[in-house]
Amino acid sequence: MNLPKPKSINRRKYQRVSTDHVISFAPVEARDLLGVSRDVSPGGIRFEAVGCELNLGDVLRVTFNIGDQTVNAVGRVCWAVDLDPITTDVGIEFIEVDPMVIQLLEEYSSSDTAV
Repeated sequence: MNLPKPKSINRRKYQRVSTDHVISFAPVEARDLLGVSRDVSPGGIRFEAVGCELNLGDVLRVTFNIGDQTVNAVGRVCWAVDLDPITTDVGIEFIEVDPMVIQLLEEYSSSDTAV
């Protein structure tokens, strides 16, 4: 017998906007690597990284799109989960971000695309 899964409590501080864009990320003083964003909010971004090792606390520079705008931010890895032997699901919390980026994200998160 299949029982329905209990609904999880949403502990998120910000609404998330679903994404499926290629982003670049790198330790602040290193060359860019590529990943795929999964969601973004005014507080941070979740993305999949392939073929690289990231550790909790690593500081990364990320470049991603919000609508038609390409933006940059700096964030700290606050969690990372291996999805398979070469792919890692990564969450970073923004520590340096332009106020214009926050405004854009808040506008998008209040639209119908928020998750």
